[in-house]
Amino acid sequence: MRRAFLRHVRRFPWVTNVTLYGCLFAGGDLVHQWFSPRENIDWTHTRNVALIAFGFHGNFSFFWMRFLERRFPGNSYRMVLRKLLLDQTVAAPLANTVFYTGLSFLEGKEDVTADWRKKFLNTYKTGLMFWPFMQFLNFTLVPLYVRTTFTGCCAFVWAIFLCFSQQSGDGTVGAALEWMFPAKRVEAETGETASSEQTDSSTGLKCADPEETTEMVLQMFVHYWRPRDSVRCFGMQFPF
Repeated sequence: MRRAFLRHVRRFPWVTNVTLYGCLFAGGDLVHQWFSPRENIDWTHTRNVALIAFGFHGNFSFFWMRFLERRFPGNSYRMVLRKLLLDQTVAAPLANTVFYTGLSFLEGKEDVTADWRKKFLNTYKTGLMFWPFMQFLNFTLVPLYVRTTFTGCCAFVWAIFLCFSQQSGDGTVGAALEWMFPAKRVEAETGETASSEQTDSSTGLKCADPEETTEMVLQMFVHYWRPRDSVRCFGMQFPF
């Protein structure tokens, strides 16, 4: 299977790489929708994501990787750093821009740059925590003819984040983590509410539960003031 795949990639590098990239990128949108609180899959949105992935991202990645290799051949330390620098200063901003504006255009929004203006900077900063490490592996370990496929595998994860940011997020890691772990957010909010209810607003001190306080006082009374048959005082015993 692996040999057949590599043979096919060598024979049809453009078709294979672009097709795999587009399918993986569109699959990221499906995964995002699968884990989102919705009844049905929005196939129109998946179609739009696939159009952008096949129409731009996959093709751009294919020719971009070859341009970088021709401009900075080899995988030496200096060449890899130059590729990374150019990739993150040119390709990454362009790819994020096309994603936000392209989806807005396909969805028929009046202002196709609205999402881009609100979320581009946060998305770009988040990408700097992900893509440099992935592309470092790509430029140092992966052969040129499958680099776009490797980028597509990474883009599968990135597409989940992008689709979330485009629909309901703001391009930050914090918003994505809240979406991934909603139970922890609810627990934190519940804990804050319970804590605020137990605090005296005037003094800032925590107030004890009245029922627990009453029960504690009764137990102390029974323990220290239990009735006795008699009391001994000055050597004399008095009935009690």
